Amino acid sequence: MDSREIVSRAIEFDAPPRLPFWQHWNHKMPGFPDDVCNIWEMDRHEAGWFFDNPVMDDWGCGWSTTGQKNIGQVSEFPLADWSALDSYSLPDPCKAFYYDRLGAMIDAAEDRYVAITAHSLLFSRLHKLRGFANTMEDFYLEPERVHRVLDMIVDFKIQQCDELHRRFGDSIHGLFVTDDWGTQERTFVGKKILDEFFVPRYKKIFDAIHAHGWHVILHSCGRVNDFVPTFIELGADVLNMQQSRNYDLVPFGEQFRGKVCFLATVDIQSTMPQGIEEKVREEARLLVEHWSTPSGGMIAFDYGDWPALGVKPEMPRVMFDEFAKLMNYWQSTTV
Repeated sequence: MDSREIVSRAIEFDAPPRLPFWQHWNHKMPGFPDDVCNIWEMDRHEAGWFFDNPVMDDWGCGWSTTGQKNIGQVSEFPLADWSALDSYSLPDPCKAFYYDRLGAMIDAAEDRYVAITAHSLLFSRLHKLRGFANTMEDFYLEPERVHRVLDMIVDFKIQQCDELHRRFGDSIHGLFVTDDWGTQERTFVGKKILDEFFVPRYKKIFDAIHAHGWHVILHSCGRVNDFVPTFIELGADVLNMQQSRNYDLVPFGEQFRGKVCFLATVDIQSTMPQGIEEKVREEARLLVEHWSTPSGGMIAFDYGDWPALGVKPEMPRVMFDEFAKLMNYWQSTTV
């Protein structure tokens, strides 16, 4: 069974023969499975990468550096003043620049599962255009304008999906999309705001992804426990959860395992930076025991950019080593 099928079976709860592994695209660890080809190139802007590059990106957002190698932030917002909305135009979602490099990378994936990353799905794109504080106020003060901008973003995303499918079809297996929704304590907004502004639009995008035969892989940082049932109901196939301790690891897993596949890593903000080997190994074991099922439902994930988090260089290998020991966990514990 090739890597693509192993990953797909884990996502679809179809009894994969082992735990699949998702290694970071620019940080491979030899000695462990490399089941996923994750391609970020569609996110490259013509001015360059936006993560740590003080440029104006293709959406008109001005970026500033933060002192960390791989982390930047938007400091100039094209819609900071609503008077700019009528003349604002989004990038062309079908522009060849975003796709020309993908073909060779997809071909190089061979038998691996191919995931295309497209950051800033809805909420993250909205506040990058308008500013975070403005966005929080706009849900109450300017709802019609918020709806208008979100509809523009949805149209862009659906056209982007269609163009990806036109060019690459079923050579792609999943679309990795991101919206950070929480602080360490709770979501930024309540369920009412999520339902009014985002749920119908997520549904449109997720349906478009599924219509092309791809999985929806959704990343969201923060304690987003209250939103997870909605993400599942809307059709997210995989949730990339990186702060397992912050979610209350064991009860969280008992509540949601079997309902969605988790793309899981040992907690990137607590356990991994502590750098205590046995704690890393223990948490990897807990994740497999409580977040996966005998039928699948979990992929071991490497965050990759560990130096930015102050993680000792040996800790990711310790984590993957423990996940590797658990590759056949369910086969060895079930009859």
